[in-house]
Amino acid sequence: MAIHLYKTSTPSTRNGAVDSQVKSNPPKNLIYGQHRCGKGRNARGIITAGHRGGGHKRLYRKIDFRRNEKDISGRIVTTEYNPNRNTYICLIHYGDGEKRYILHPRGAIIGDTIVSGTEVPISMGNALPLTDMPLGMAIHNIEITLGKGGQLARAAGAIAKLIAKEGKSATLRLPLGEVRLISKNCLATVGQVGNVGANQKSLGRAGSKCWLGKRPVVRGVVMNPIDHPHGGVEGRDPIGRKNPQPLGVILRLEEEVGKEKK
Repeated sequence: MAIHLYKTSTPSTRNGAVDSQVKSNPPKNLIYGQHRCGKGRNARGIITAGHRGGGHKRLYRKIDFRRNEKDISGRIVTTEYNPNRNTYICLIHYGDGEKRYILHPRGAIIGDTIVSGTEVPISMGNALPLTDMPLGMAIHNIEITLGKGGQLARAAGAIAKLIAKEGKSATLRLPLGEVRLISKNCLATVGQVGNVGANQKSLGRAGSKCWLGKRPVVRGVVMNPIDHPHGGVEGRDPIGRKNPQPLGVILRLEEEVGKEKK
């Protein structure tokens, strides 16, 4: 799939782009509803993560990070958009009738066959232990704990490399340059995660950002003193406090004052 650019017919479509994805009809056993904290508040009702709220309702897609259908080949049936992550997902129909979602490997198309196991071909989308992979292999969806499922290199365009094997451990170079040791028995998927151009997509208008559950971001000097250390100014004056403190310190002091009053 690719990013589709709008033709500029209205101000809202100028510089806008959308994913030209397959419209999906997920199996009922692979989706479920999820509770979302709408406005970034903690259990006491205090906003601890700002600029969150609204957004469209989402259904969570169960992703097979474990790839534990051993030695059973599966066929890619659809490639779909996932509202909960920035990469695409593939619906796999296995030979035993099982249906599962996996992360979309870059270059995989509908009709391709994948398989997971210890003695499987080293080809795109296949999952096998690191001990059976050659050095320099590009991989993603890497396990940290054997049998727990992939936890590393799962974002759009993520890729890690197997650079060494010694004893019971394998050395990996992760996407941000970190070098890490993990067990050679852990599974990983061959190839790179798809949707490499996810960070190049332009939403085009503020409303598209609101659909994602992200509220507008404003400067601290236009807020009230309770909301930001720089707040409480009049007009275009400098910041409101003489000695601004981090917001967390301010909230903690206010909580202590409230306890003393009680």
